[in-house]
Amino acid sequence: MATPVEPPEGIIVPGKHYFSMWQTLFEIDTKYVPIKPIGRGAYGIVCSSINRETNEKVAIKRIHNAFENRVDALRTLRELKLLRHLKHENVIALKDVMMPIQRSSFKDVYLVYELMDTDLHQIIKSSQALSNDHCQYFLFQLLRGLKYLHSANILHRDLKPGNLLINANCDLKICDFGLARTSSSKSQFMTEYVVTRWYRAPELLLCCDRYGTSIDVWSVGCIFAELLGRKPIFPGTECLNQLKLIINILGSQREEDIEFIDNPKARNYIKALPYSPGNPFSLLYPQAHPMAIDLLQKMLVFDPTKRISVTEALHHPYMSPLYDPNHDPPAQVPINLDIDEDMGEDMIRDMMWTEIIQYHPEAAAATASMELVM
Repeated sequence: MATPVEPPEGIIVPGKHYFSMWQTLFEIDTKYVPIKPIGRGAYGIVCSSINRETNEKVAIKRIHNAFENRVDALRTLRELKLLRHLKHENVIALKDVMMPIQRSSFKDVYLVYELMDTDLHQIIKSSQALSNDHCQYFLFQLLRGLKYLHSANILHRDLKPGNLLINANCDLKICDFGLARTSSSKSQFMTEYVVTRWYRAPELLLCCDRYGTSIDVWSVGCIFAELLGRKPIFPGTECLNQLKLIINILGSQREEDIEFIDNPKARNYIKALPYSPGNPFSLLYPQAHPMAIDLLQKMLVFDPTKRISVTEALHHPYMSPLYDPNHDPPAQVPINLDIDEDMGEDMIRDMMWTEIIQYHPEAAAATASMELVM
C-alpha cells in the first residue's frame, strides 16, 4: 500500500506530497492520493490514485531517472508528443503530466493515465471463459483504435496483448506508444531488442527496408489467434525460428508471394526452408466462428501487399454487426513524430518540459511572459 513519508531532506515543496510504494519514493501533486502500486516494468512503477479535485481514479506511472538511457528517454518523449494529440475511446488517455520542481535538472517523470483494470495478456492467461462475443468485441475495439491511429499516419509497431488495457465492462484501450512512428519517418529501422518478436510481421523479421500500416495488421492477427486459442500462435525463440514457425502454419510461399522481400539473402532463406503444406486455422481453432477464421486468414498473410487493411477488416462480415462507419471519425491532424535520435540529454529534457507545460496552462502562460520580458 501507499505509505505517506516525510519529504527528502525535510524540505517541504508547495503543491507536492510524498509516499513510499515498493521501497520507492513518489513525489506527487497534492491533488492525487495514491491507493496502491499496481504494476512494475523496466521504466518504473505504476500506482492507482484518486484525483481529489474530480474524484476520478487514475494510474500514475513514475519513470525513474528518465534521462539515464537515451533510447528510453526518446520513447517517453515520443509517447508524450503523441498522446497529447490523440483522442479516441480505444486509445489510452494521458490526463496529466506532473510539473517537475526544477526545469533544468529534473530526473523523474510522472505520467497520469486513465485507470484500467487489467490487460489482454492477463485475460488470455486467466481461466475466464472467452465467448465468441468477447473475441469479436475485443477485436472490434482494437481495429477501431488502430484505424484512428493509421488515419493520423501513425504506426504503433509494438501491438501485443500486454499493450491492450481492459476494464471490467470489456472496454479496450491501446497503450504504450514508445515505439510508434509516423509512416513517413526516416529512421524506420527497429532494433532487435525492442519489438516483441512473437507479434512481428514477416517483412520486419526479413529486415525489409520499406514497411507500412500492414505491420500492425499482422500483430492484430497474432493477437486475434491468441484470443481464439489461449496461447501465442508463433512463439519463436529467435528471428529465424520465428520465420520457420510462420511458414509451418501458413505453408510454403509461392514465388509471387515473396517478391516483396528486397534482400536477396532473406529471400533465399525463405525459399530454402523445408516444404510445408501449412496448418489450416479451422483445424487449429475448431471452436472458432467460421467468419472469425476467414478474417484471421486475411490478416495473417505473408505478403504485406496482400494483407487486409484495418478499414477492410472493419467492413468484414465478422465485424460488420458492430461497425458503424458514420461513428468513426478520423484523427483531426496527421502527427509528425520525426525526432532527432542523436540529440543530447539537455535537449530531450527541454523538449519534454515543453510537452509537460501543455498540461499546465498557468505555467505555460508564466513561461511565455518571462520569455517576452527577456
